[in-house]
Amino acid sequence: QVQLVESGGGQVQAGGSLRLSCTASGFAKDLYAIGWFRQAPGKSREGVACIVPSEASLGSIWYADSVKGRFTISSDNAEKTVYLQMDDLQSEDTAVYYCAAADKLIRIAGMWRDDFTSWGQGTQVTVSS
Repeated sequence: QVQLVESGGGQVQAGGSLRLSCTASGFAKDLYAIGWFRQAPGKSREGVACIVPSEASLGSIWYADSVKGRFTISSDNAEKTVYLQMDDLQSEDTAVYYCAAADKLIRIAGMWRDDFTSWGQGTQVTVSS
């Protein structure tokens, strides 16, 4: 069983930055991909960014179009931590952000929600205009 713990959420003004962290414990060595989803009030959960830590240098990273150029996902394999650096935040980025992990080979483009079997508790990001 894998546990995922997120941190780093908060409130920021439009144009500001935040960095989210997701640390894995338990059978973390069996994870294939780790990603970030978000869910805004009244909307469905959507994939934001995903990384395959063991293949990051080969470009195994995916971003939703809405965050390309503003968000950066990275991993520290030694610390079993994945980061989401969020720059130029806008009000539409306001949501609860969830870290999620897949324990088998998946197609990370599009981040199909059912592929991710472990989830964190979520962290709130609020962007005020």
